[in-house]
Amino acid sequence: MTTGWPGANENRGDTSPATSAAAELHEGIATALEAAYGSSWYEEGNTVDLAVASLCRLRRAAAGDQARAEAGDNIVREALAQTSPEALVWVASRMVSYLDEHEFVEWPAGQETPL
Repeated sequence: MTTGWPGANENRGDTSPATSAAAELHEGIATALEAAYGSSWYEEGNTVDLAVASLCRLRRAAAGDQARAEAGDNIVREALAQTSPEALVWVASRMVSYLDEHEFVEWPAGQETPL
């Protein structure tokens, strides 16, 4: 699932600001995710939210660098694959908590809720 990292889009012919941003974010993301493990997310500026925000920024930068949304998705999956299972579960539970607390989840019209 390699995206040809670090990235310049070979067809572009110039260096995009997204290339350096994506490379910098990619370099530190595994450390950020590991540092988030076990920390509380109920405090402002916590390490979990910072790691998740870095994943989002990495996704945007890689997508911009490659001029394809899928490139952003792929690089996030690569970063998550380099993370320990414990840290990955911790960060995933934060994402579910955030979505739930912000009433993100709505059931599709006409579908029964499974619970």
